Amino acid sequence: MAQTDMTGSWRLLGVLALADPARNDSAATIAAARQLGIDVKMVTGDQRAIAREIARQVGLGEQILGAAALATTAGDDELAGRVEVADGFAEVFPEHKYRIVRLLQAGGHIVGMTGDGVNDAPALKQADAGIAVAGATDAARAAADVVLLAPGLAVIVAAIRQAREIFARMTSYATYRVAETIRVLLLITLAIVTMNFFPVTAVMIVFLALLNDGAILAIAYDHVRGSNRPAAWDMRGVLTIATTLGVMGVGETFLLFAFADTALGLDHNVIRTLIYLKLSVSGHLTVFVTRSRGPFWSRPAPARILLLAVIGTQVIATVIAVYGVLMTPLGWGWATVVWAYALFWFLVEDRVKLSTYQWLDRPNVASADTASRSPSDGE
Repeated sequence: MAQTDMTGSWRLLGVLALADPARNDSAATIAAARQLGIDVKMVTGDQRAIAREIARQVGLGEQILGAAALATTAGDDELAGRVEVADGFAEVFPEHKYRIVRLLQAGGHIVGMTGDGVNDAPALKQADAGIAVAGATDAARAAADVVLLAPGLAVIVAAIRQAREIFARMTSYATYRVAETIRVLLLITLAIVTMNFFPVTAVMIVFLALLNDGAILAIAYDHVRGSNRPAAWDMRGVLTIATTLGVMGVGETFLLFAFADTALGLDHNVIRTLIYLKLSVSGHLTVFVTRSRGPFWSRPAPARILLLAVIGTQVIATVIAVYGVLMTPLGWGWATVVWAYALFWFLVEDRVKLSTYQWLDRPNVASADTASRSPSDGE
């Protein structure tokens, strides 16, 4: 601050320091994002020295480029390489922010952009996920895909975690659903074509479908652990695991049929009830096989609602089979045998699942799968 004296000369009165510090939770938020496999970059119009100091405080890194690095005649490939390795950018204008987003997208990245001002609007519009922070201008809000109402960016990390948990549930559901479809349809088809035997009646199929809905709905509330890396659909893995479990289920049921028909000489109507109960019990136990890449006892434990749904539906299925509701009664003795048989194969299927995942995760198999994916996978 200064003012003129009586002679018209300027005289220094003092220095007024201004500061725009980072939020207290910024460093923790950035660290949490990096733990999820997200590369965080700072883009600011502030002077380069200020940007470096803020980046140091929040743990971003010291590789801060000025706008001049983007204004060269270098090709897009070279510029994309600079942008990828940089920790942030300073002294930039709206067109620079927009170009940074475009260059990252051209490199195969899925880009999220946060901002609050009019000058952020072009980049927010271009980004795959434009996020206007609390207190943003109307222009930024209009350009963004998401508008935050609470201050800070920690909610973004929480949303990513929740999204990955939802994705994990979707993967579990898809694997379970495909495995069960193969198990039932392939069993019925092969039994009719090869042995001229209808393994289940139409009423049994209706019971299976209705009771399966209970477990399927409960999967949406299951406790899962989201991936620590950006997630993408791995249909090769889903179909491999589902097909393995489905084909195993068909083999198990044919083995039960052969034992009951050949060794025990049971009536075919009783065998149908045996097969119905086996399909119902094994199908619901498959939920616990497919919900995790690890052993079925892996943490987090299944949600209480999922356990109650499976136990409740299987109690109903067992009572239907034991007392013969619209089918030949089975009795508690044979029902116990079916439960023991299904539990044994449940343990076997879980070990086979682990072995299949180990095979899928081998370097040569994983690299072939990665090469077949779109280059835009990731975050």
